Amino acid sequence: MNTARILVLAIAGCAGLAALYLASGRDEKPAPAPQVVQLPTVDILVAKTDIGLGQALKPEDLQWQTWPAATASTNFLRRDTNAEAIRDVTGSIARAPFIQGEPIREQKLVKSDGSGFMAAILPSGMRAVSTEISPETGAGGFILPNDRVDVLLSKREKNSDRTGADIVNSEVILTNVRVLAIDQAPKEKDGANALVGKTVTLELKPEQTETLARARQSGVLSLALRSIADVHAPEVKTEDLHNKRGETVNVIRYGVASQATMQK
Repeated sequence: MNTARILVLAIAGCAGLAALYLASGRDEKPAPAPQVVQLPTVDILVAKTDIGLGQALKPEDLQWQTWPAATASTNFLRRDTNAEAIRDVTGSIARAPFIQGEPIREQKLVKSDGSGFMAAILPSGMRAVSTEISPETGAGGFILPNDRVDVLLSKREKNSDRTGADIVNSEVILTNVRVLAIDQAPKEKDGANALVGKTVTLELKPEQTETLARARQSGVLSLALRSIADVHAPEVKTEDLHNKRGETVNVIRYGVASQATMQK
């Protein structure tokens, strides 16, 4: 057998082995694709944009959004049980803010044909009292509804010896009270909306309304904005504030610091 014939037989054998390998590979079944589990969903009504406290809801503020059925609360408005929910809540007033994408709940709404908005947001036993304040001492115009404030009373008294300037006495008459409203008209300040208020509505207990009513006739009222962390701060009773009179406090007016004594 010559060399050429041996070479041809070798090539043919290799080709046969390759064909046998390829044929055996075709019999193998492809690996199954992973199965995707489809969770049941439901359409619920959510805020399409941020909705502020006291804002009346409009259809363009709302939208339906797909939500996992297992996590959809019974308090949510669902399309399968209330397809006309957008029409039903249109015109209602938000008694608490909604952020974009937050589910709409009727517990946070006041129907336009129901009780007044202010009466609806007041907790049981509390009172809403409006009073004038000094605009230039209203924390720079950045006091908004739901903020917590202290109410200060400032009184100017004549110096008894008639040789010096008038004496200004300031005292805190109410602490950590909630602002329900402050005027109505927003004003642009440094590129952001602020409320420069002359009239404020406060959430007070019945005994606090008496304190505020007396103070309105005695001098000028101003507000001191508190930190948001003070929402659950211990309450200082009115009688405890009265017991602190006689102490010296620092009074800053127009950037000039002075001392004043809280009268007993």
